[in-house]
Amino acid sequence: MSSAASDSVIRAEQVRKVYRTGFWMRPVVGLVGLDLNVRRGEVFGLVGPNGAGKTTMIKILTGLQRATSGQAWILGRPYDQPATRQQLGFLPERPYFYDHLSARELLDFYGRLFGMPPALRKRRIGELLERVDLARFANVPLRKYSKGMVQRVGLCQAIIHSPKLIILDEPMSGLDPLGRALVRDIILDERAQGATVCFSSHVLSDVQLLSDRVAILVRGRLRGVGTVDELIGHKVRHVELQFTGASLDVGDVLRSDSSSTTVRLAPAQADAALAAVLKAGRKVIEYLPVRDSLETVLLDEVERAAPVDQKRLGVL
Repeated sequence: MSSAASDSVIRAEQVRKVYRTGFWMRPVVGLVGLDLNVRRGEVFGLVGPNGAGKTTMIKILTGLQRATSGQAWILGRPYDQPATRQQLGFLPERPYFYDHLSARELLDFYGRLFGMPPALRKRRIGELLERVDLARFANVPLRKYSKGMVQRVGLCQAIIHSPKLIILDEPMSGLDPLGRALVRDIILDERAQGATVCFSSHVLSDVQLLSDRVAILVRGRLRGVGTVDELIGHKVRHVELQFTGASLDVGDVLRSDSSSTTVRLAPAQADAALAAVLKAGRKVIEYLPVRDSLETVLLDEVERAAPVDQKRLGVL
């Protein structure tokens, strides 16, 4: 095995998933020859619009679905081997638990599934409930929990056995700002303790903050992968110039009143516009080069992605 392969916690090669839907069982492509490599000890973000294939890929990696073709490995083992789940922690997008159980009872159940001895289970459950600020609700039935509280308990069950790989599908879903901060802290703590974390999210600010690397999926295809800086780059998208006084004909007006005006400029126009503003006797309040964000990169990829041609993909 190559050194790159041995350093991979998740490795996928040409993974393809085709669903059959409707009365006529027409094929719909979920993933198109996806190649993916998640390295040991990193936080890896998956982003993309609804229907991009993020959850499909996660379900394949966790053994909930089988790929139509291609192969994937988890911690060096084929993804469909039951042994891979022993070192895997998973939180689905919409977790469902028996709601007559309390958080303590639920986590004890999952600890038993992973063969944890009683003393370790008790200690670990107490630690986790403290970490997610649910210790005072430990013996309350889950049916009385809010959606965000259930989400936090779900995160606890995903990491109770200290897995080497943690896969989280939309872990921020339904959480208030405090809950999101708790989840962010746990993700970073788990990485600091040596775990690898792979998560999907529509909250791009969290992805940008947490991820060592990010993969962009659109229409079942991998459209880009790398660090946030590599994906975003340093190119200036446009310049926003704010100056005193009413509008001048120097750019696209964003906001204007008697006291100040803000215009948007192409980078090539910026120097000439700035000179015109100063020549008119106006004072510059702000000169702001606006660079790409993860959101603008994703939106650009969505716009560039052509509709999936089923015949070209060979499923008809």
